Amino acid sequence: MAVSREPRFVPGVWGPYQSAMVPGMWLTEGGQSATGALIDHTIHGHARGAELAAEAKARGTTVYALLNERVAQLAADRGVAFPAELVRDLHVLPDHHGNRSPRANPTLRGMVSGLALDDSLDALALLYLATIQALAHGTKHVLDAMNAAGHRIDTLIACGGDAKNPLFVREHADVTGCRVVLPAEAEAVVLGSAMLGAVAAGDVPSVVAAMGAMSRQGSVIDPTRGAVAAFHAKKHQVFLRMHGDQLAYRALMA
Repeated sequence: MAVSREPRFVPGVWGPYQSAMVPGMWLTEGGQSATGALIDHTIHGHARGAELAAEAKARGTTVYALLNERVAQLAADRGVAFPAELVRDLHVLPDHHGNRSPRANPTLRGMVSGLALDDSLDALALLYLATIQALAHGTKHVLDAMNAAGHRIDTLIACGGDAKNPLFVREHADVTGCRVVLPAEAEAVVLGSAMLGAVAAGDVPSVVAAMGAMSRQGSVIDPTRGAVAAFHAKKHQVFLRMHGDQLAYRALMA
């Protein structure tokens, strides 16, 4: 969700809507058809998903925390230069539920390239990592479309459930090349409601004033440059090509 003083029309991206989020500003809104739901589908649809969920319950943690631990351990065990490199040859196109932005095509479907005959927890951890990377590349695709239409987005303010996953946040920073800023208050919907309540009660004169008074910056994740950025640049080429390949398969089968 990006705001601008002037309306910016972006093909495949919703809007612009005047004063829809910030009074006096134009809102442009691009999104993916599924993010958290796709991660959960990847985990719970895997042969080891139930086993992982049972372990998480027994340890009083989440399946995401366990998978993040496993990804870090695999990176150490395999001696890769950086964790993302674990899935150099495993690629996901995350359009399982169609593509909302910027292709605006609900008929598209997900794809996975690089599967092995392996149903271990390690294999699940790698597929989980590849899926998160794919979602980050989907975000980059949306950002590239918006920036091509006149936006200048170099910082992401992240909120919601996925923002509580450090692997998800880190991959988004590295893939998009944007700083990711997390708010000090993680419950963004509750905070937004409090802002509107403060305006309605007359405690602050406007929504913009409430935003300035009641929101604070938390941690900041900077994108990794160098070899990591070069790796993801190649991954993004694969990401875009998988869409073209899907259309080619459809043409062959037509």
